[in-house]
Amino acid sequence: MTYKVNEEFLERLVTTPRATGYEFSAQRVIKDYLENHVDKVYGDRVGNLYTVINPDNPLKIMLAGHVDQIGFQISHIDKKGFLWFLTLGGFDSSTLPGKRVKVFSKGNFIPGVIGKKPIHLTKPEERKKAPDLEKLFIDCGFQSKEEGKAKVDVGDFAVFDYGYQRLGDHRYAVASGFDDAIGSFIVAEVMMELAKDKNFYAGVYGVSTVQEEIGLRGAVVASRKLQPDVGIALDVGFASDNPEIKKKHVGDTKLGGGPIVCIGPNFNPILFKRILNVAEEQNIPVQRIAENRGTGTDANAIQLSGAATALIAIPNRYMHTASEIISLDDVENIVKLVVNLIKSIKEEDTFIPF
Repeated sequence: MTYKVNEEFLERLVTTPRATGYEFSAQRVIKDYLENHVDKVYGDRVGNLYTVINPDNPLKIMLAGHVDQIGFQISHIDKKGFLWFLTLGGFDSSTLPGKRVKVFSKGNFIPGVIGKKPIHLTKPEERKKAPDLEKLFIDCGFQSKEEGKAKVDVGDFAVFDYGYQRLGDHRYAVASGFDDAIGSFIVAEVMMELAKDKNFYAGVYGVSTVQEEIGLRGAVVASRKLQPDVGIALDVGFASDNPEIKKKHVGDTKLGGGPIVCIGPNFNPILFKRILNVAEEQNIPVQRIAENRGTGTDANAIQLSGAATALIAIPNRYMHTASEIISLDDVENIVKLVVNLIKSIKEEDTFIPF
C-alpha cells in the first residue's frame, strides 16, 4: 500500500487543546474526519470516541491512541489576578518557567506565561534544584482578582501555547502534545485506510481514548466495554538518539528508524511475532525494545481485559515538554504496518500462546 501523512489533519488535531479530562474538542475533530467513511461512530460517558469498521464480524480488534495531553487546571485566582494551578499529568517542573500557555475559559482562549521568581533573586541553594510546582503560577496580565474572575473560572484548563511545524531536512515535526495526539492520529489514519476496502476478516474498533495521563482511565472503560480479542495500543516511545539518554536502559531507538515494537510480559508473543513477520514482508523497518513489566500506556488496560495485546510506539524526543519531536517517516511506516497486520489476520488464526 501507499500512504502519505495527511499533514493538514495532523496539524489540526495536534493544535487542538485537549488537556486530560478536557479532550472533547479534539474528539470532534476526529469524528468529523472519519464519520462519513467508517460504519459507526459513537462516544461514551467518559469521553472516548469509537470508530468502527465491520461491526458484525465476531473477531474484535481494538486500536487505542489516547488523545489527551498534559496540562494545567486553574485552582485559585489571587488578589493580584495571578492564576495558580494544579497539574494534569506529569511534568518536570524545571521545564515550566517562562513557557507560554493558553487558558481556555468561557469559550475563549487567554494567553499567559508560567511565572516564577527570577534567578537573580533566588538563593544559591534554590538554584540547585527544580522549582517547586506549588510556587509556579500563570500570569495573564490581569491586575486584580476581579479582572481575573471576570475572564477565568476555577476549574478551567490550560495547555502549552506552541504550534506545529516542520524541523530540519529529515521530515521531522515539532509540536507540544504529540504525546499522544500522534497515537490518535495514527488510529484515525488506519481507520481511513481500512475504510477504502473493508474486505478483511475483522471488526476493527478505533478508539481515541481519554485520561491516559492520569491513570489509563479511558482505555479501562473502552476495553471493558468492547472485550476485544486483539488490542493494539499506539503511543509514543523514547527516542534514544539524543544526548544524555542511556540506551542500555531505554533501548536503541531513533527518529526515522521505524515503529518501536515492544516485547515483554504485557504483550502476546504470537501477536508480536505476527507484527515482525508483516514488517519483514512489507519491508518496514522496526525497532525492538524490551519491557519487563506493564507499561504506562493503554496497553496495560487492554491486556487486563483479556485481549492479545501489542504496543507499537512512535519514537519521540523531549516527551512531556512544550516541544516534542517525531519523524513523519515513522508515522507513515506505523500506519502501513498496522493496516497490513489487520489484513493479514484470518478466521482460523489463534492468539492463545500455548
